[in-house]
Amino acid sequence: MKVVAFAGYSGSGKTTLVEQLIVEMRMLGLRVSVVKHAHHNFDVDQPGKDSWRHREAGAFEVVVASSQRLVVQRTFEQPTRLSVHQLLAEVYDGVDWVLVEGFKQSDLLKVEVWRHASGQPVRYPDDDFVVAIATDSPQALPEPTLRPLLDLNDAEAVCAWLIDHEDRFHYNPRSL
Repeated sequence: MKVVAFAGYSGSGKTTLVEQLIVEMRMLGLRVSVVKHAHHNFDVDQPGKDSWRHREAGAFEVVVASSQRLVVQRTFEQPTRLSVHQLLAEVYDGVDWVLVEGFKQSDLLKVEVWRHASGQPVRYPDDDFVVAIATDSPQALPEPTLRPLLDLNDAEAVCAWLIDHEDRFHYNPRSL
């Protein structure tokens, strides 16, 4: 599988770009998974449903499956911070691409998502893992770079760039 992270500050357009890339890659017949960092307490259960009741009763792990979905939900006894590599180990190994949203401090190859209007700083000068920059304002980048500049508003072109350079993104967990 190929893995690429999309790093940028909140409001930069990461989620929109990843959403559009999923559509573009699916149109090419590729199987795509997403690993997303959540900053806050979140829940996928609905109060009152069986899986919610099982988790509330104290189950460490609840696995729910239908003919169309599989959900594994774990509840850690102690606050636990998983690395992006631990999360990638949970991904089905039959996927073509994993798009990682967040984990900007990771050692994964990344596309930095940056909007000048956000007022946030860029990461690429200090992050050797940034291999390209998706932006809507390349003329406003504060430092020159030889990294490819991708149009943040053209997911088809970003997808084409990823596919053209897919050999760079092969993920080998055994090399970690």
